[in-house]
This record gives sequence, structure tokens and C-alpha cells, in this order.
Amino acid sequence: MKNTYVNLPRKRQKSVICSILFGAILVSSAFFIAGAIVGVSHKQLQQLRAIVVQKFPELQQTEVTPTNECQNQCSLDGSEALPKGIVVKTSDLEMRPLWGPRKKRKNPKSPMSLLAMAVGKKQKANVNEMIKKFPADDFVIMLFHYDGIVDEWKDLEWSSRAIHLSAISQTKWWFAKRFLHPDVVSEYAYIFLWDEDLGVQNFDAGRYVSIVRNEGLHISQPALDPEKSEVHHEMTTREKGSTVHR
Repeated sequence: MKNTYVNLPRKRQKSVICSILFGAILVSSAFFIAGAIVGVSHKQLQQLRAIVVQKFPELQQTEVTPTNECQNQCSLDGSEALPKGIVVKTSDLEMRPLWGPRKKRKNPKSPMSLLAMAVGKKQKANVNEMIKKFPADDFVIMLFHYDGIVDEWKDLEWSSRAIHLSAISQTKWWFAKRFLHPDVVSEYAYIFLWDEDLGVQNFDAGRYVSIVRNEGLHISQPALDPEKSEVHHEMTTREKGSTVHR
């Protein structure tokens, strides 16, 4: 099968070429004019916006945000936002009853403090004496049971209001780094992270807190009276004639 070619007259060929060239010029001109119109319109809009903002400055920071009604209508069932007040940035260790009103504090305006200790059954008697030194209305008690024994503390009068955590053979710092999270303990005025074998015969928690508050201390520990306590490090010895020392 042979290909067939059509030979046009020379005049007609020139006419077709001119028509194509003229059409290309028209299309290019149309794009150029349209671009110029868009550019001018955009520039005019910017000038108009500047004039409006100059006369009404408050419109400059105004942002259009969807209304709650629109959000609720567009959201899927079950994906609605929680009511205001349920989600908060911080929490605390205060226990809340499953039913009935919460126990009211004597002085609700005074911030609570926290006493946390790593304890074992062998030091039960001494821990009991220590916790009695901290008023129940001002301190939350948190015990880290490193020996795993918890039930044998239930006979103590304060045990039911204390928070008990159990992990065998762990130190107080292991407990503290995992359970004393900043978002929780930031609600407390002071945090006492004590050892279980401290002597508290002459300790007054209220007086100690008042000294710490008046001195503006961020980190502190009670000094030892060399006549009443065994001193292992000279720096921990109480200096006569001064309230605090470093």
C-alpha cells in the first residue's frame, strides 16, 4: 500500500501559513493582556486593603475562625471536644471518694505539701513516728515500699489516707523519677523526700516550713544537733547563733 500525498498550490500554502501565524499572535496577545489585567487587579486590591487597614487598625489582627456551631456540625459523632474544665494542665495526689462529698480541709487556702519516703517493714515504727510529725491537714503522705510489703502497714491510723506504691528492691530516686512527675508535684508548696531512718524526736514540721518560707529556700535539709544526734558529715551539723547555714 502506497502513501498518498496532496500537493497544494503555492499561493494556498502561503495563505495557510499566514493564518497559523496570525492565530498564534492572537493567542499570545490574549495571554499577555489577561496577565496584565490580573496584575493590575491584584495591585489595586493591595492598595485598597492598605487603605482599609489604615483607617481600621483593629482589622489587621482579625482572623476568621470557624464557630463552635460549625465545628460541631462538621465533626463526626463521638469526636466532639470535651466540656471545658475536664482537661487540665496539672493534677495532684489528692484522693477523691467514689461517692459522697470530699473531706474538707481546716484551712483550704493554705497550699498542701508532700512527704514521700522509700520504706521497708523493718523501719515501720520509726516511719510511724516521722509521719506523726507532719499534720494531716497540710501534708500528703506517699510511701514507696521497696520490699513489696504493703498490707502490714494497714494497722496504722494514717495508712488509709497515704498513697502506697510497691516495687521490690528499688531506691527512693527510682520511685521519685517515675512517680513524682512535675505536672503532679508542682501543685505542692514543698516536697519532703526523706529517708526512713531519720530521727525526728525534736523536729517540728510547721516551724521548719516557716523557716524555709521566710528564707526563700528552694532546697534544704534539717541540720543535726551534735549533742542529740550522731553526726557523720560535719557540714550537716547545726551552727549556733544562726537559723540557716550552707
